[in-house]
Amino acid sequence: MLVNLKCILDEAYKNYYAVGSFNGYNFETFKGIVEAGAETNTPVILAFGAKYLPNMSVETAAAMAKSLSEEVSVPVCLHLDHCKDQNVVYRALKAGFGSVMYDGSALPFEENLRNTLDVCRVAHACGASVEAELGSLAAGERSHEGSAEDVEAYTDPEAAKQFVDGTGVDALAVSVGTVHGLYKGKPNIRIDILNAINEKLNMPLVLHGGSGIPERDILECIRHGIAKINVNTEISVYAVDQTKLYLESAAPHFSELSLRQVGYVKEIVKKYISFFRE
Repeated sequence: MLVNLKCILDEAYKNYYAVGSFNGYNFETFKGIVEAGAETNTPVILAFGAKYLPNMSVETAAAMAKSLSEEVSVPVCLHLDHCKDQNVVYRALKAGFGSVMYDGSALPFEENLRNTLDVCRVAHACGASVEAELGSLAAGERSHEGSAEDVEAYTDPEAAKQFVDGTGVDALAVSVGTVHGLYKGKPNIRIDILNAINEKLNMPLVLHGGSGIPERDILECIRHGIAKINVNTEISVYAVDQTKLYLESAAPHFSELSLRQVGYVKEIVKKYISFFRE
């Protein structure tokens, strides 16, 4: 069943676990993510990034997610990820997305706040949730979300408090040392900054750039307010690498290859689900 983000994240925040937000952009990723949730009896967030609109429309994504969610008993939240265009946000809400992320993090603070407030008014009227972002992440290796020009800027706790009070967002993505993509060295997560944000906001926080973070760091982040963790790159890298290996040893029918790829996606999603709920 499809649900909004708030009903999943509030419970996670209160009970000190995180819900995985896994990027989907085709049938294989959508199906793998939903089936991983069903097989582990765990709610999942199916994140469709605005960057993947060339792969399918928000209307197609919503129809596919609705159909797949009806085959399982666990909650599934269809979430629009990293969208800078308010018109696309409103299209997604009309199509049936239960959550949207308006990403105005590159804008001046006041403009980001105004735009996010407008999105919250519309989304909440539709029964949907809103995620926003303050601060910015650098890009790691094999990132498909960030760019080489992205510069890390930590989230300021005081600004975060002002932003949340002024918009009414349901979740806030913070920058505390993670990167989009895979890490080039050892991650340096600023738990002190995260703790300060959590103490001021007392609401579900979001960690982008979850691929490749050591388990101990993930658990520490969850203890300090992170209730949603985004994973994209590792799923893609693993599925592509495994597909290459399989094609070196077999010449499958395209339909069989598709089923294999669903399995590859499930492997990584299940791995992170087990981390996030310890």
